[in-house]
Amino acid sequence: MSSTDGTAFADPATIARVLTGSELWFVVGLSNNRERAAYRVADVLREHGKAVVPIHPDAPIVEGVQGFATIGEAAALFGAPDVVDLFVRSDLVGPLVDQAIAAGATAVWMQLGVIDAAAAARAEAAHLDVVMDRCPAIELPKLLA
Repeated sequence: MSSTDGTAFADPATIARVLTGSELWFVVGLSNNRERAAYRVADVLREHGKAVVPIHPDAPIVEGVQGFATIGEAAALFGAPDVVDLFVRSDLVGPLVDQAIAAGATAVWMQLGVIDAAAAARAEAAHLDVVMDRCPAIELPKLLA
């Protein structure tokens, strides 16, 4: 299943399964910049009981949680994430999806405007749930309504 606009990876049942069946989220691109979408979405995830681990090249401590430079480093401490949430440019997605697969993630979530059909197809082939071009902070309230 592939699409250039992300709609092929926006199945409502998959979105619901990922949001309700997950606890540990690695948020790639999360920093202490409160103006960034990653920070605001991480807040929403925490409000809904999700554990959020920052993945950022600078490895900042965010809301008391030590960040990690790579998905693999975080997985070495926390174990396999339920979801790797990608707040990066689309051209950076491929290697991060490969890291998510290697770390044993059960799902990859690509944020609004983040689209890489080839990486999504690799994740799906590795039996990960894939959500692309959607935002959990938008989808959670819809799911709970």
